Amino acid sequence: MSDPTEATGPTEATGATESTEENGTTGAAGAAGAGASGRRVRVVLVDDHRMFRTGVQAEIGRTEETGVEVVGEAADVDQAVTVITATRPEVVLLDVHLPGGGGVEVLRRCAGLMGDAEQPVRFLALSVSDAAEDVIGVIRGGARGYVTKTITGTDLVDSIFRVQEGDAVFSPRLAGFVLDAFASTDAPPVDEDLDRLTQREREVLRLIARGYAYKEIARQLYISVKTVESHVSAVLRKLQLSNRHELTRWATARRLV
Repeated sequence: MSDPTEATGPTEATGATESTEENGTTGAAGAAGAGASGRRVRVVLVDDHRMFRTGVQAEIGRTEETGVEVVGEAADVDQAVTVITATRPEVVLLDVHLPGGGGVEVLRRCAGLMGDAEQPVRFLALSVSDAAEDVIGVIRGGARGYVTKTITGTDLVDSIFRVQEGDAVFSPRLAGFVLDAFASTDAPPVDEDLDRLTQREREVLRLIARGYAYKEIARQLYISVKTVESHVSAVLRKLQLSNRHELTRWATARRLV
């Protein structure tokens, strides 16, 4: 496998068809045989967590086994656009929350590449977030699918090949968000309180509301416990709440849990 291209720049201080990640119906032999069968797909990884990119590379980047060749990596929006333009991969694994404007901004700036009739670049969102607004935002931006970071390596490889072939791929519970969104002609209501929070603060908010401990949130988001505490303090201050119990009630009332 050729050496992947990796953009230089700031790194983390600590980045239709349903995927079967939650029920494991895709057999390991299927993905493992992708390379042996001669199928190949060139992929760029976009995530602001270097540790996560390294893990994904190790899991899916064994080209002879999986058929996946990782040709580039990026940690923010500018790096992503540069690497994608230079390497012209067939599929981009795109995190939703990135420095510089997020995954939606990458999609906007790569619209021309997605629309290339001869060599389209297709995007598959891969994120810790399962929030409806995140899913709908990137799908409206042009991504072909959305899977969460709980997905297995086997199912991720399968999802990549499906997106390469033009299929739409979603984690099971996320497909409903997309169907509901595109079936409705009404614009979603604006929540001014929620809009005060950054994307990362929203992620922490949801995990706190689901009962996660600070250490569990830190592992889930690849950040330190101290950073989690800082985000929680910021959320409480912005929403004028006193403790995590009030925060949980606030999130539950808005169906964010």
